[in-house]
Order: sequence, then structure tokens, then C-alpha cells
Amino acid sequence: MVDAASVEVTRMDVLKKVPVREQEPEIRAKNFDEVCLGYNEEEAKAEAARCLNCKNAQCMKGCPVSINIPEFINKVKEGEFAEAYKIIGKSSALPAVCGRVCPQESQCEGKCIRGFKGEPVSIGKLERFVADWARENKVEPEAPAAPNGKKVAVIGSGPSGLTCAGDLAKLGYDVTIFEALHEAGGVLVYGIPEFRLPKQTVVKAEIENVKKLGVKIETNVVVGKSVTIDELMNEEGFDAVFIGSGAGLPKFMGIPGENANGVFSANEYLTRSNLMKAFSDEYDTPIVAGHKVAVVGGGNVAMDAARTALRLGAEVHIVYRRSEEELPARVEEVHHAKQEGIIFDLLTNPVEILVDEKGSVRGMRCIRMELGEPDASGRRRPVEIPGSEFELELDTVIMSLGTSPNPLISSTTDGLDTNKHRCIIADENGLTTKEGVYAGGDAVTGAATVILAMGAGKAAAKGIDEYLSTK
Repeated sequence: MVDAASVEVTRMDVLKKVPVREQEPEIRAKNFDEVCLGYNEEEAKAEAARCLNCKNAQCMKGCPVSINIPEFINKVKEGEFAEAYKIIGKSSALPAVCGRVCPQESQCEGKCIRGFKGEPVSIGKLERFVADWARENKVEPEAPAAPNGKKVAVIGSGPSGLTCAGDLAKLGYDVTIFEALHEAGGVLVYGIPEFRLPKQTVVKAEIENVKKLGVKIETNVVVGKSVTIDELMNEEGFDAVFIGSGAGLPKFMGIPGENANGVFSANEYLTRSNLMKAFSDEYDTPIVAGHKVAVVGGGNVAMDAARTALRLGAEVHIVYRRSEEELPARVEEVHHAKQEGIIFDLLTNPVEILVDEKGSVRGMRCIRMELGEPDASGRRRPVEIPGSEFELELDTVIMSLGTSPNPLISSTTDGLDTNKHRCIIADENGLTTKEGVYAGGDAVTGAATVILAMGAGKAAAKGIDEYLSTK
């Protein structure tokens, strides 16, 4: 006779994800080591066994790069991790990155059938496990096709550029990436903190895999100054160009005091910490750690900046004008920030940064907000509450209000049109208004996610291949 209690426990186990091990909050808040420790082999196989292996897999419809999710998960369940990696590798050049930073809850996992009567399969953590296992066991990417004699230039070595370059190299194209900074990786190296995305073990390894396909990367090349797109095509023999230069121009509020010492954009703050390694005592990179820091904004970048400032020793406040329900950051990031001790000042909006006689931040004047009718984004519009102003005592303010593309490339390229937000105009295949020039990622959409940028790079690679195959 089967024990009824055992059946219930088994059923409940199937409905719940296999828990993922993490550093304890009080420990991780004082270091830059990765927070999430991932699955081991047994945990990964147990989580993979929860997959229903649907014939009409809805999860794949939520993946911007169209990974065959049921197929790779089935290989994990069978313990065939190398085969699982090959399946993912057909669609994604950056699986270890995506497994860590993609918003799976609103994409693949958000469509998982298992999630309708329990928790969805932990697709992202399984992708991370497979990629990490392949790296640790030195599984090589599949060899590219034979060279076809055609050259493509890719501007920017972030997720969009790396994806486009990798896909084109697989097809036999001679691809060169031109990167403005001294290190390849784009937002993966300067924008996302070490505790979410390790640079040496994860990002560099994924970039090396792209280089193994034959992709060349030239750093310290500022396209628009060092060389123009017209020169690349007319003088250096590139048959097509892909622009994946991202959106690195920060936005500010335009309130009094924003030019004070101690006011940063989140971009600058994270770049100093990540790319220039200001968090490490081994590097002499100036950064204001601050004793009391306010991060203005509620997205993933705001959480990254806040959690970085916390690790540098500050008391940190998130100042956001809407409620927690409207926070654009991933639920996991908000949860981790709260666990670590970040203070959330919600329904609060800055009106002035207060400055001392030396020109440095001494505080911030804010006003309380309430939510009114929905605005164009569908979220309820925040409205000021008269007479509710108050002051926060601070010494550092980090503005995390979004970014827009730098106009350098578009302003130095004839025939390349942009919209009112300075974003390059491109169709669904990445084709711009200039023949042979494609674009994708944040340079086209404005600031978005890593995986959406990868999806755009993938679509552009296909578009470039079709264009050059018929040219």
C-alpha cells in the first residue's frame, strides 16, 4: 500500500522548484563574490525532471533567442550535460551570462505550463548550470563553417555585438568587433556588478568562446572618431556593418544641485567599480563610497548601484516615485536588496540636491507622492502630495534614470537616420536607413535587457547573411 502522505510530499516536490543555494545576506553584503551559487549535478537533474517536455513548448515562445528549451532540459535530466550545451549553443553565444541576468520570470519561465499549478521550471538556473559545467569541463563550441570571403564589422562588444558576431562567424564570415573601451564585453563588464556576474570566470570565458569561432576584437577604437562607418566600408573593405553600441548616455532629472560633488550617474558609478575595479584594494581607482547614499530610480541598474554602494560600506536608500508594485527591477533583485539591508523610500521623489559651502552633497529635499490615473506606460501616474516635503541627510546621490544612445556614431555617418530619442531607426531584421548597415540592441530600442539585445543581434546576423548572400 502506498502511503498517502508520501504521495502528497512527492506531488508538492514536483510543484516547487529545487531551491538554489545562495550566500547568506549578512555575509554577501560585505563582499563582491557571487550571491547565487547555482545547482550541482544532482540538483540540476532533479529540477530538470520537473519539466513536462511539452510538445507545443510555450517556454520557447518566451525566449528572444529561441533556445530549444525542452530538448536541452531533457538532456540535463539524462545527465548528458555536454549534449545540453551543444543544444543551447546553437541559439545562444552567452548561456552562462543569460542564465544569471535574464528576466526569465517574464520570458521563458513566465510561459512555462508547470507554472500554472505550482512554480515554473527553473529554466535560467538550468541554463547557467549547463554553461558552467561546460566551461569547467572544457567543452569547446562547435567549429564554424568554411570561410566565405566576406567581411563584416561589428561596433560594440556587448551582448548584441557578441551575438551578431558569433552567429555570422558560424556561417563563415570574417568578423571584426570594434570596441571603444579597453576591455571587451560592453555592459557585461562595466554595468553589471561582480556579485551578479563574475567577469573573469564567466564573461571572459564566453567572450573567448566567441573568439574561438574566428571573431577578432579590436579595443580602444571609438567609431566616429578613430574611424567612421563610411571608412570601414569604403576604405577597409567591410561588406556590411552591425551597430551594437548600446545606450551609454545617462539621463538626469534637471533639478538644482545635480552638478555637486558626490552626484554620480549609475553608469559612472558602476563603471568605476566594475571595469576599473574600484571595489578592490589592489586598484587605485577613486570612487566615493559614501556614508549615506541615495540611489534615485527603481530598475535593475538602480539595484546594482545600491547593492554596490552597500558593499563599499554605505547606508543605502532607494528613492523611487512609485510603489513597490511598479518597481521595474526583477523581483529577485529587489528581494536580494531588501535581504541585504537596502532601505526603500517608495512614493518619494527628489526635488533638489542640497549642497554645502564646499560644493559637496549634504542632503536631498524630497516630496511624497501618491498614485493617480495610469499614464502612457500603463502604470499609475505618481502625483505630488502638497506640503509633504522633507529632507534626507546624505553625502552621495546616484542617478539611475535610464540611458540613451550616444549620438557620436549617427552624427558621423551619412544616411543613418535616428528618432527623437537619438535611437537608430532599424527594421525587425536590423536594417537601418543606410544600405549594408544594420543595428540592434539598446542603440535601437534604448536601454533594455541583455537577452533582448542578444535577440536583436541574432536577427541582424540573419538579415546581414541574407543581404550578403544575394548581393
